[in-house]
Amino acid sequence: MSKLANKPAHQKELFGHPVGLYILFLTEMWERFSYYGMRGILVLYLTAKTRGDNPGLGWLDGEALSLYGWYTMLVYVASIPGGIIADKIIGQKKSVMIGGFLLVAGHGILSIEVMWAFYLGLGLIIAGVGMLKPNISTLVGGLYKEGDERRDKGFSIFYIGINTGAALAALIVAVVADSYGWHAGFGLAAVGMVLGQVVYLSGQKFLVSVGNKPEKKKESGDDVSMKEIFVKQFTSRTPLLVTLSLAIVSSFVAWNFIENQMIAYIVFFIFLSLVVGMMITIYEDLESKVEKDRYLVLLLSFIIVIVFWGAFEQAGGLMNLYAENRTDRFLFGYEIPAAAFQFFNPFYIIVFAVPVANFWMWWKHRGKEASSLFKMANGVIIMGLGFVFMVFASMQYETIGKSALYWLALAYLFHTIGELCASPVALSFITKLAPVRYGALMMGVYFAATGLGNKVAGLIGESASEAGELNIFAGITIFCVIFGLLVIALLKPLKRLTHKAEDLRPMITKDETEGFELADE
Repeated sequence: MSKLANKPAHQKELFGHPVGLYILFLTEMWERFSYYGMRGILVLYLTAKTRGDNPGLGWLDGEALSLYGWYTMLVYVASIPGGIIADKIIGQKKSVMIGGFLLVAGHGILSIEVMWAFYLGLGLIIAGVGMLKPNISTLVGGLYKEGDERRDKGFSIFYIGINTGAALAALIVAVVADSYGWHAGFGLAAVGMVLGQVVYLSGQKFLVSVGNKPEKKKESGDDVSMKEIFVKQFTSRTPLLVTLSLAIVSSFVAWNFIENQMIAYIVFFIFLSLVVGMMITIYEDLESKVEKDRYLVLLLSFIIVIVFWGAFEQAGGLMNLYAENRTDRFLFGYEIPAAAFQFFNPFYIIVFAVPVANFWMWWKHRGKEASSLFKMANGVIIMGLGFVFMVFASMQYETIGKSALYWLALAYLFHTIGELCASPVALSFITKLAPVRYGALMMGVYFAATGLGNKVAGLIGESASEAGELNIFAGITIFCVIFGLLVIALLKPLKRLTHKAEDLRPMITKDETEGFELADE
């Protein structure tokens, strides 16, 4: 009998990689199938008329996009406590398992046709993704020893699983929801999550060595707890004044000028005020000029993240509704379900991920500018230019009453190319800039920034009912291009402020590939 056969399960390999990689691949594939399947039909279900062949809730577009913004924001914000719980209490492996069970319950409950089930299902999904999303890629990294050259390829395989699940969901769930009703689509998403959970539980023997409950250990002098940060925030003059001023002013504005969801916005504004105060606290706590300079660039990176996802996330909201209500979806005599257009993004990612990465490598070898900031700025510009096709689509709709489906296909192509330029490098760049003592906290802020971008997307979509789609799409194009060009114009001074951080080894490596997952949202 060979030595390979005598190896314990967690050391066995398949096609040159740990078997555990394929367990996580299939788990994440089915988890993304369930998440993107539900996400693809959510806004369409909310806005569908209450009477007809496939009745929905009959909400106004603005109301549906508002809920979509809150939901997608909370999914990312929930990743912060999900990561903390795993790192400090139960470990990544158990966190993924609990997240899977929450997702099975959430998607299953969504298939029940009553409102309490709808809201409860969304809440469980938010909690489930929060437990699973930030931890499963950490498990992938844990399968490889430090310095193992197979690690990057392993994450590439995992990345394919993410997008395969998203692509399958866009087609299958869309067709089922269109043919058999929205709740059948939600139910199918639940079936996908059940399959993922079955795979994960049955493959535990291949994951014995990774993601276990953390051992209790004394914190080093470099560790900074959240308690310590909050104490400094509310005892230091400047952070305290900024936090309280922002919280009071924003709450006053919400109380007097926001009629719908006033309490939710007050809580939201208070949360943002706390985050801003915390950022100032950290800046004041930094000792060296190098750290402070890098920290300023780090804050700009968060702004780029918010801008990018604020525009990109129109895909599941406003553009989804545009596909449903404004687009001629007939192809060879068959009407394509609107949710099926969500297939373009993951399909393009699978097709263009390697060519885009190879282009940047070729570009760098030619001695051209290829810094992370340059890639991120170009990603914002390219993604913004994708909305030019939506402007053309809107003009065609105003002329003949329908727009061609190829406008959406072209828009998603540019959005994906922009995503592949910006998203995979964003988190890696942030880990290189973050102060060592605050590295883990900056990961949480990155997720919060991504969530805020999703909320911004919802707010932009809401305004379309008054401003009109053409103006919204044109506005997004102009803003993204100007913003990206401004970052490029400031590139030299910004790179000086990084003090050659990109030439150094990243201090956090286990979560770098989360940027790929964020590419799918």
